Amino acid sequence: MLEKALELLKIFESNGYEAYLVGGFVRDFILNRKSSDVDICTNATPMDIKKIFNDIKLPFENYGSVHLVYKKINFEITTYRMDLEYSNGRSPSKIMYTDNLIIDLKRRDFTMNTLCMDKKGKVIDLLGATSDIQNKIITSIGEPNKKLKEDSLRILRAVRFATELNFKIDDNLQKAIISNGHLLENLSYYRKKQELNKIFSSSNALYGIDLLRSLNLYKYLGIDIDKNIINTSDPIGIWAQINPCNKYQFTNNEKGYMNAILSILKDGKINDMELYKNGSYICYIAAQILGICEADIYERYDKLPIKNKSDIALKSLDIINLLKLKDKSKLKKIINDLELKIIGNVILNNKDSLSNYLIDTYKNNVL
Repeated sequence: MLEKALELLKIFESNGYEAYLVGGFVRDFILNRKSSDVDICTNATPMDIKKIFNDIKLPFENYGSVHLVYKKINFEITTYRMDLEYSNGRSPSKIMYTDNLIIDLKRRDFTMNTLCMDKKGKVIDLLGATSDIQNKIITSIGEPNKKLKEDSLRILRAVRFATELNFKIDDNLQKAIISNGHLLENLSYYRKKQELNKIFSSSNALYGIDLLRSLNLYKYLGIDIDKNIINTSDPIGIWAQINPCNKYQFTNNEKGYMNAILSILKDGKINDMELYKNGSYICYIAAQILGICEADIYERYDKLPIKNKSDIALKSLDIINLLKLKDKSKLKKIINDLELKIIGNVILNNKDSLSNYLIDTYKNNVL
C-alpha cells in the first residue's frame, strides 16, 4: 500500500504540484500499525486533480476533497485549505484554498494527526506530532475549546483515538471536553454510533468506556454506562449492556442480536434451548458477559441433536399424514413441541421415536 501511495505522490509532483501522505496513515506507520485509510493533502485543487485523473468524481468539491481509486486502493485527496467558518458545530460552511502546507495542518484536530510523508518516504513533522506519539498523548492543535466548538465530533474522536492507541488525553483537552460535552447533544446519532462502534470494537474498549464515564460524556450520548460493563469480542455485546436510547438506528439484525443477548442475560444461564434458538455465536457473546466458559458453548452447540426445524426427522407432510390432521393451524404448535422434546433429549430425532410420540400424544386430540 505504501509503495502505491508514494507512486501517487510522484504523479502529483510530476504534474507540478506538492502532495504528501498525511494524518492517520503516517501516524500508524510510525506506530507500526496497519491502516486502511490513506489521505493525501496537496496544493492541487479538485479541478486540477481531475485534469490529472480524468475518471475521478467531485462529490465534495466545496470542501476541497475528492475520492480516487488508484491501483485498487482508495485515497481521499484534500486540497490545502483554511476553514473560515463553522456554522453548525460539525463542518466548515466556508473554506479558502491555500498553497501553504502548515496552514492546512493547523486546521486539523490533534497534533498526532499532522505528520506528513513525502514521495521518498521521509516523514515530515511541522507541529511536534512525533513528540506526542512518543509520549502517547493526544493534544489539540491550538486552543481546545475553540476546536471542539468548531466540530463536536472531535470530542468522540479524542476518546476513540485514546482507546485504539492506548494514549492519554492531554489535561487541557480533557478540561475542554468536560466543558463542551453538551455539544454532543446536537451531534447526529449516526455519527455517535459510528464512533462508539469503533470504541466498542477495540480490544481496549473498557478504557474507552472509562473515559466516556470520567469525562461525563455518556449523559449526552443516550447510553447507560454507570455500571459494570463487560468487554465482548463483538461490539453488539456492549451495546446490549448499555441500554441505548431509541434515537440510535440499528439494523434488524442488530436489534435481533441485542434482544437475544438481553433475554439470555435476564435468564442468567444458557440452556440447550437458548443455544438452539439463538445459535452458537450469540450465546458465545452472552457467555462472555455472564462469565461462562466460551469454548463450552461451541462444544455444546455441536452436540445438539438438531440445529433448526429442517433437521427434524419428520417433515410437515409426514405429520399431517400420520395424524390425519385436518386443522393445519395446529401444525406449528406440534412442531414446536417436537423441537422442545428433541432438544430436551426426551425423544430421539428419528422417525420411529417421533411417530410413536405423536400418536401417543396427539392423535386422539387433533382429529
